[in-house]
Amino acid sequence: MSKSPMAPPSSFTWTRRIVLTLLAVFALTPVYVMLSSSLKPLEDVQGAFHWIPSGFTVRPYLDIWDTVPLARYFLNSLIVTGAATLCSVTVAVFAAYAVSRYRFPGRRFFSVTVLSTQMFPGILFLLPLFLIFVNIGNTTGIALYGSRGGLILTYLTFSLPFSIWMLVGYFDSIPRDLDEAALVDGCGPLGALFRIVVPAAVPGIVAVSVYAFMTAWGEVLFASVMTNDTTRTLSVGLQGYATETNVYWNQVMAASLVVSVPVVAGFLLLQRYLVAGLTAGAVK
Repeated sequence: MSKSPMAPPSSFTWTRRIVLTLLAVFALTPVYVMLSSSLKPLEDVQGAFHWIPSGFTVRPYLDIWDTVPLARYFLNSLIVTGAATLCSVTVAVFAAYAVSRYRFPGRRFFSVTVLSTQMFPGILFLLPLFLIFVNIGNTTGIALYGSRGGLILTYLTFSLPFSIWMLVGYFDSIPRDLDEAALVDGCGPLGALFRIVVPAAVPGIVAVSVYAFMTAWGEVLFASVMTNDTTRTLSVGLQGYATETNVYWNQVMAASLVVSVPVVAGFLLLQRYLVAGLTAGAVK
């Protein structure tokens, strides 16, 4: 029996290919501009942009550590972002578990309040937080303004509500029969949480962790106000490559690529958990 010839691609297939190709070019063009500019000498990036560089050099990747204290900014960002992510996920797990599994007075009000915080722009909280931190420092001597701890608390104010709301939806998708079976077998509420619910909710917890990490890692507004020269983070420290007399564009692009490495690497490693965590609980 002879095989029928393969049918030619339909017009829809060609249209999809063209659209996806254009989207890929649109998305990758800024990456190419950053990469090519980071490998050019300074005099080649101060004029008109040339798509085909005349020469390459890795010197900008070596100079970025000397022009500004990038290593210190990198350490500050790692500490602040890591602590904010850990605190946000830890608190969100307990809060979301309580909202998902228990019925208590004020439960609905708490859920609506958590969700309503996402309706307001972040800049609305900038001045109140600044005044609160300054007053706490003047009253108690605890230096929150200009410290890593103050910046961690600041990031929790807008990453924690979304994390709680997202985990509530994920925990709701986990059958309650699993909790009841764990309780019958002798586990307490915390035992059921850590032995049953948390392992089953790993994709959702990973998605929340990635969201909290990316939110804190690239934040500029609060970091530019709540930090000083000692606690400055990467997102603000990149401004140091622009001086009164010159802008080191090749070093800016090189530093931007270096700063993006942790986020891109983490996303590539955890993307399967991220997709599952974002879609789970959407349909019940």
